[in-house]
Amino acid sequence: MRLVVKIGGSLLVGGVPKAIVEDAAARAASDQLVLVHGGGGLVTDMAQKLGKEQRFITSPDGIRSRYTDRETAEIYTMVMSGLVSKRLVAALAEKGTRVVSLTGMDGALFQAARKKKLVAVDERGRRMLIDGGYTGRVRQVDSALLELLLVNGYLPLVSPVAISEECEPLNIDGDRAAASAAAALKADAIVFLTNVDGLMMDGKLVPTLSAAKAKALLPSIGPGMQKKVMASVECVEGGVAEAVICSGSTKGPIGAALRHDNCTVIS
Repeated sequence: MRLVVKIGGSLLVGGVPKAIVEDAAARAASDQLVLVHGGGGLVTDMAQKLGKEQRFITSPDGIRSRYTDRETAEIYTMVMSGLVSKRLVAALAEKGTRVVSLTGMDGALFQAARKKKLVAVDERGRRMLIDGGYTGRVRQVDSALLELLLVNGYLPLVSPVAISEECEPLNIDGDRAAASAAAALKADAIVFLTNVDGLMMDGKLVPTLSAAKAKALLPSIGPGMQKKVMASVECVEGGVAEAVICSGSTKGPIGAALRHDNCTVIS
C-alpha cells in the first residue's frame, strides 16, 4: 500500500506525538509511507523568541493565514525543516525506521508560484490588496526523489516549504501540499491527522462524503477544517481513492483511519 499521512501542527505543539510515531514506524515496515508535517504554532513561538512579530491575515472567505515576509520565510524554513523535522526524524529512527527528511525545495519536489498580491479583509470587513510576500501555491510536483526513497525502503518526511520560480523558499499550506504529493505519487489513500475526530456538522461527525458533496459544503465549514476538506477534494479529484480526516490523539491513529473508525472519509 502507498500512503501519505499529514501530521497536523496542533499535534506537534507539546512535543513528538508518541502514538503517531509508533504507528508510522510499524506502517513503514510493510507499506510505502510518506509523512508531511505542519508546525505553524512552533514557528510563531520561535519568531516571538527572536523578536519577530507575526502578522496574520484573513481572506474574504474567512481563512486565516500567516503573512510571510522575507524574514518570516527564513524563520519558517528554519523551524519546519530544522526543529520540527529533526525531532520527528530522531523519534522515528529510535523505532528503527530509515527516515529521510526533506523540504519541498529538495529535488524541486514542490514547485510553487509566488503569490504577487493577496486580498485580505480588515476588522471592519473591508477588502485590502497587499503584497503577496513569500507565500505560494504548488503548481507542479516532481515526485522522482520520493519514488527513489520509497522503492529503496526509506520513509520520506516532508516539510511544507516550496521552491519558487526564483529559487526562493515559500510558505505553502501543508494540507494542500500533502494532497499534491498524494496525487503525484498515485497514493492509495491520504490521512490527515488532526486534533479532532473529523468534520463536524450540526454537532455531529460526518462519516462519509463524496468529493462533490464536500466541495459544495466548503462555504459552511470553519477555516481550520475547510483547508483539510479542500485538500481532500483536490487529491481525490487527482486520482487518490480516499482521503480520511481523523484524530491523531488516539492509539494507532493511522490504522484507525484506514479502518474508517470514528473519522470522516471523502471519496
